This record gives sequence, C-alpha cells and structure tokens, in this order.
Amino acid sequence: MATDKKIVFITGGNTGLGFETVKALAASTSAYEIIIGCRTPSKGEEAIASLESQLPNTSSTFSVLQADLTSDSSLESAVRTLTSNFGRLDILINNGGASFDWLLAEGKLSLREAFNASWDTNVSGTHVLTTLAVPLLLKSSDPRVLFITSGTSSLGETERFDNPTHARINASPEKGWPKPNAGLALTSYRSAKTGLNMLAREWHRILLKDGVKVWAISPGFLATGLGGAGAERLKKMGAKDPSEGGKVVKAVVEGERDQDVGKVVRADGIQPW
Repeated sequence: MATDKKIVFITGGNTGLGFETVKALAASTSAYEIIIGCRTPSKGEEAIASLESQLPNTSSTFSVLQADLTSDSSLESAVRTLTSNFGRLDILINNGGASFDWLLAEGKLSLREAFNASWDTNVSGTHVLTTLAVPLLLKSSDPRVLFITSGTSSLGETERFDNPTHARINASPEKGWPKPNAGLALTSYRSAKTGLNMLAREWHRILLKDGVKVWAISPGFLATGLGGAGAERLKKMGAKDPSEGGKVVKAVVEGERDQDVGKVVRADGIQPW
C-alpha cells in the first residue's frame, strides 16, 4: 500500500499511554498511517472507533494488527503483515508493557513468575520486535525507534527523596521479615524498565551509522491502568492525565527532541541514567 503518510506502528496502542499517543498524533497537523498493535484485535477496533468519534476531522488513518510481545510467532506475523501492506516502517513506538508486581503481592504469581513475566513483556518481547522490524525501518527516509520507559527506572534517582513521588518509591520499609506490601509494588517493573534503558542504548549504538534515531521516553507519572492500582488512586497520589505523556511521545516523533537522540527524554529535559 503506497502512502506518503508517515507509517507508525505502536504496541499497546489501544489503551492508556498508547491510546493517548495515537490520539495526540491523530490530532496533529501531520497525517500518519497508524497501526495499533495489541493482543486482542477487537480492543484495537474499539480504540479506533473512539478515536474517529473524538477526532472526526483527522487526516490520519488507522488499522489494527495483532501483536503479543510474549509470542515470537505473533510478532513475526505482525512484521510480515507490515511488510506486505506497507513495505517500510517510519516510526516504531515500543509502548507495550506491563507490571506484574501487584499479581505477586496478591499471591497470583510466584516471585520467579512475576520477574520473568515483567522482563519477557517489557524487554525481551520489545527486543524481538525491534530486531524483526529493522529491515522495514531501513527503508524509511527518517526512521525512528522509541522505547517507552519509566521515571522509576533511573538508577541515579533511586537516591532522591526530595519530592513525594521519589520519597514514596525509594523509601525503605521498617526492619523485619517478611516485609509488608505497602504502597505500590514496583521491584520487577522498575528493574525491567532499567534494563529497557540499556536496550535503547544498545539499539542507538547498533543503528547509529544506519541513520536510525533512537530514544527512550519517560512519560511521567500517569494515571493509567498499569500495575492494577487504578487510575483514581494514582491521581490521588499525584499522577497526571495520560494525555500529558502522549504529548511527550508526539514531540519526539515530530522532531522536537532530535537534539536528545540516544537519551531518556522527559517533558522537561533528560532523565539521568
């Protein structure tokens, strides 16, 4: 399918930050061909119906592609479809991810299961998809790869206690064992996102001479469904509307942060490693 529109493939584009990113791009003056990757295609179709209802005058077009980050065959099939339908990929947004710590806290997963699931979804699956997509990206005149990370992933900021968010996530529990499940459980999630930051650095290194621009994006503390805490509870803890994160991703897609290539970018600057 020949098109002059920038072709965007975003994983997890049907909900949360992914949906708000698609919405931000669809509201842009630029036109995009946006392919929403999700595990359940019907949920992607529902997202498209919502987008078209909210933005009836958008010049962007949408489609859905089944993509399960825990399944190599699913990702291989998705890239075959992208190849057949478009022949290139301009922007890969590795947004799909999940937190499993809360399932561990509720006894629904073992410690090993929670850690393995977090790394498989957030890091391994993302690495597999990016590897498969490289030939399509190299056919673009301005290829971009975005890895959605987390503000909790910075090693340097694990020593910060100067604001409520850092004070909460970096606080040490009282002595004794076992430790209580207090606040938001984040250990496997933030560890995996720290690993994702290195993955982004590796892809920046690997594709630098091919002209592929790579970033990790820290969208901020957002009130999404991630982690099972619930949007309303997160808002009470200071989380922002997910649309704020969508704006950050859009800015990177549209070249406003090209000076920060290879870094972890935030709305207000660069996140420390």
